[in-house]
Amino acid sequence: MKQILFLILIANTLGAFAQKQKKTLKDKPNVICIYVDDLGYGDLSCYGATNIKTPNLDKLAAGGIRFTNGHSTSATCTPSRFAFMTGQYPWRTKGVAILPGDAALIVPTDKVTLPKLFKQAGYQTAIVGKWHLGLGDQVEKNWNGEVKPGPNEVGFDYSFIFPATADRVPTVFLENHKVVALDPNDPIKVDYYKQIGNDPTGKDHPELLKMQSSPGQGHNQTIVNGIGRIGYMSGGKLARWVDEELSSTFLDNAKAFIEGNQKKPFFLYFALTEPHVPRMPATQFRGKSGLGLRGDAILQMDWTVGEVMKQLKALNLDDNTVIVFTSDNGPVLNDGYLDEAEAKYKDHPPMGKLRGGKYSAFEGGTRVPFIVSWPTMIKPKVSSALVSQVDLMATFASIIKQPIPKEATDSEDLTKAFLGQSDQGRSVYITQGGSLSIVKDGWKYITPSNGQAFNKEVQIETGNAPTPQLYNLNEDIGEKNNLAEKYPERTKELAELLEKMKQSK
Repeated sequence: MKQILFLILIANTLGAFAQKQKKTLKDKPNVICIYVDDLGYGDLSCYGATNIKTPNLDKLAAGGIRFTNGHSTSATCTPSRFAFMTGQYPWRTKGVAILPGDAALIVPTDKVTLPKLFKQAGYQTAIVGKWHLGLGDQVEKNWNGEVKPGPNEVGFDYSFIFPATADRVPTVFLENHKVVALDPNDPIKVDYYKQIGNDPTGKDHPELLKMQSSPGQGHNQTIVNGIGRIGYMSGGKLARWVDEELSSTFLDNAKAFIEGNQKKPFFLYFALTEPHVPRMPATQFRGKSGLGLRGDAILQMDWTVGEVMKQLKALNLDDNTVIVFTSDNGPVLNDGYLDEAEAKYKDHPPMGKLRGGKYSAFEGGTRVPFIVSWPTMIKPKVSSALVSQVDLMATFASIIKQPIPKEATDSEDLTKAFLGQSDQGRSVYITQGGSLSIVKDGWKYITPSNGQAFNKEVQIETGNAPTPQLYNLNEDIGEKNNLAEKYPERTKELAELLEKMKQSK
């Protein structure tokens, strides 16, 4: 009898522990947002690419939700990252555009941001990778002391970043507030208007380049690691990165953060640089894709995601971790450097069946790969729900039991869609690709614009037109048939709704 009672007691104890563990998994999962750069809707094999294999992302998608109508807010990087951090459409805030490398911080430090939301819930927070949201409180800053405010002031306990993009100076890492490996006897100076120091430029010394710059695109100023950059820089010779080691350096720091916080809930914003220019992947990926350096960079990106997945499994964190994988905007091939991307992708457009790409108001500008994995809570599926990165704020607030910040004016709680419990996402959505567009019930309206219809520098249709455009995305995902004249009432309805939403909140 005593043995039976003892066994019942053990069973009850284990049952209570299991329920407690299940509740913990549900209420405070670890969260990793993997945010890549310039990846197109048609760039992954799980999204239909036949010219490349991305096995790790295919595995992530097969075990979670692969959204076919997932969006960034904007067709360029800084605005999308601003929306990701704030839960607000970027066009509502003046000055949110592609920033130079020496720009001041544009994310408010006195508002609730995505990392601050997690901190409120007791999470450890970190960003590793590309930042591109400005640093300091003014353009002219001292790169040789503490550079702030920055990621730490907007909610990250730990940050390991580069300031802007890989094609812009300063080409250095910052850990928290300081440049990594800075020699005080070789101070850094940065200028985006005039040449400083004696460093050679790509314009004057093309013979020193290991990757030639595209004519007329401005990537021919200070040479770092044999590549011309946007902007001028002097000093910091020991601190300058090597492009071939960017990805592995970010990965090492991300893995160190995960390992160091495995006993407590954490939020990691892992902002990879692939496949943004300059594409200069590590030697182990060179020539492996058959698609030139851009394809090799995508293989490197996929491998990096796989290494994170391996670590989570080794630490028994995989079931307890939400992974969100997405891109800041759509693809571009020739964006400053002559790396054969246009020729290699001639028969396999990286936007798939979509029209446009980076910088464009068409779907190729903002409809991007969007994968969510959470093994304990999500059953694998493909979802057609309309979801956006701006919705991560409200959705995660719901998941981790925090109030939705009043500042996140455009973020919607799409928990059911993100957990695969519903294919109902947003009913109305505004995207920014130069011109603003609004989508409602599958109908997309693009506002008239007098801007150029085709960006010759990057060979992408911008979506600009002097007359209204209306597309039925449910039947015409490639936006081939402008129905504005055929359906004038619907065109007017969406135009008026867009104006109303612009004035709201």
